[in-house]
Amino acid sequence: MNQFTNLPEGHPVRVYLEENQLIRGLMASINSIDIDKNPDEFKEKFKRLCLVEKHFARKENQLFPYLEQYGWTSPSQNMWAFHDDIRAIVKQARNLVESDEKESLMMVLQNLFRNLEHIMQVEEGRLLPRALEMLQVDDWKEMRDGDEEIGWMFDEAPTAYPAHVKDEYIHPSQDTKKRKLPFSLDGRIDLEQGHMLPEQINWLLKFMPVDITYVDENDVVIFYNRGEDRVFPRSAGIIGREVKFCHPPKSVDQVLMILREFKAGRRDEAEFWITFKGKFIHIRYFAIRDDEGNYKGVIEVSQDVTHIRELEGQQRLLDWE
Repeated sequence: MNQFTNLPEGHPVRVYLEENQLIRGLMASINSIDIDKNPDEFKEKFKRLCLVEKHFARKENQLFPYLEQYGWTSPSQNMWAFHDDIRAIVKQARNLVESDEKESLMMVLQNLFRNLEHIMQVEEGRLLPRALEMLQVDDWKEMRDGDEEIGWMFDEAPTAYPAHVKDEYIHPSQDTKKRKLPFSLDGRIDLEQGHMLPEQINWLLKFMPVDITYVDENDVVIFYNRGEDRVFPRSAGIIGREVKFCHPPKSVDQVLMILREFKAGRRDEAEFWITFKGKFIHIRYFAIRDDEGNYKGVIEVSQDVTHIRELEGQQRLLDWE
């Protein structure tokens, strides 16, 4: 790994390699443990090994997007699928640990170790060397910021990169760093996490499978999304209307109580569920506050969860015909 020898501390690639060392150490340690004699030690080491999910998540959400910007999409298309295969083995091992099926567990663990070793060899032999060739210094600096949010397998965060940068989390609303984007910002609205055209925001809200109504800090309705299958009908006439006039008399007292509690800062959420026209409806109210905690209104979110309540088991594949 000569191409890795001069990497500064905290560099994302160096951190990946250090995690690989940790993974190999954990696998060797787990192999040497007598589960019957030292069950607690085994569970502690296995739990730490399961943190490989953070290693995978950083690659998928941090490293792969940068590689895509330079035209290398293979990791996103292929290595991600291999991550999911390992996740399935980890889940299988977890279930066996909980059920105390030691004989089957040891077989699954050996399969897990083989797969982890294989993917680490691919990382060290191809992925990370090529990433070092393709990405620029500023790319790695930006990547470190996002890595902080996902986390690492270590008990403590690695050394800051670059070393002179204070290692602290920056909230997205305070992050002013310019990043290379594959689209123009002309005409887009700058959101806390992204940039969207007004029509994209409208489509997002229109096709969202929930009813949303926004009441501002003056108790005036300023927005509702117009979906095709709203739970409760709305019309343009409610825009600019006081919210207390938008509810039937039998429920308006509860609405006013919610507003009082939200404004006073004593509550941030209210929840109801009812049967309406043969459907099971989940209704929630959320207080909206700015970064200083000042009350800025409330959103009402309603959803028909009849189908969701009926779901059982798992469905991981499309059932399209």
